[in-house]
Amino acid sequence: MRLILASSSPRRATLLTAVGYTFEVRVADVDETPHPGETGEALVRRLAEVKARAVACAPGELILAADTTVVCEGVILNKPEDEADAAAMLRRLSGRPHEVYTGVTLRHGGGEESLVERTTVWFASLSEEEIAWYVGSGEPLGKAGGYGIQGRASRFVTRVDGSYPNVVGLPVAQVAKLLAKYVQPAS
Repeated sequence: MRLILASSSPRRATLLTAVGYTFEVRVADVDETPHPGETGEALVRRLAEVKARAVACAPGELILAADTTVVCEGVILNKPEDEADAAAMLRRLSGRPHEVYTGVTLRHGGGEESLVERTTVWFASLSEEEIAWYVGSGEPLGKAGGYGIQGRASRFVTRVDGSYPNVVGLPVAQVAKLLAKYVQPAS
């Protein structure tokens, strides 16, 4: 079986490569706008399923799609629109725990399998200077919740309960279980 990653995320590709999978990337272009009243968990599940279905799947191919979002105090924090939005997200996360949800869908000839992984992350209290420094780095743009745990924002994280790779963008252990029936990582 040939594995196709339906994602433009370099972080997802890096995680899959690091654990030995070979794959092709086919980007799924879908509307990621939350539906009214949709929870973070429901959003990522729906988007992973939509992304998996948006990519062509030939016989012998597996389509792996994922979507990640951050939820703080019931508010979904997707990718910031601009620097001001990123700063507002960081203020909301400051000194609080939040949840990171990643939905994963594996599409194959026999149908689909989906899962959602949740990880809780705690942030230290951030000063306005720290927020300005981080936003000025450009790193928050393009990342759910306005931060990348694997980068400069790691200095703000005081605790992680759950899958660290999930916060990066892909719950690798859960994905490996899904893929085990169809494809093995290179040795």
